[in-house]
Amino acid sequence: MFQYLFIAVYILLTTGGLVLMKLGNNAGTIAIQNSTVNFSVNAISLVGLIIYIISFLMFTKIITTYDLSYIYPIVAGITQVLSLIAALLIFKEHITWLGVAGIVLVVAGIVVMNINR
Repeated sequence: MFQYLFIAVYILLTTGGLVLMKLGNNAGTIAIQNSTVNFSVNAISLVGLIIYIISFLMFTKIITTYDLSYIYPIVAGITQVLSLIAALLIFKEHITWLGVAGIVLVVAGIVVMNINR
């Protein structure tokens, strides 16, 4: 049960980090002056970046624990679907019929991968 919760938290953190970085609307800047590295980013983007880094660390645990050929397509597919939903609901982005067809194929692929598991 813990493994499913861990994977679900990873997916939510990944999607949440992406959404927050886009909400922050700031890619940040990196500058080197007088042998000093300066990095600046707004607060929302920084929180999104931190969440995304945490999700990356969780991802490394997930791919070392489970079969890569099985788990990666599932978590990537679910993350893509949730990102699309967030884009529609939060950012009011538009999706084409080809985009809808792509998401249907992703979901179908996840279902097919899990038929005999």
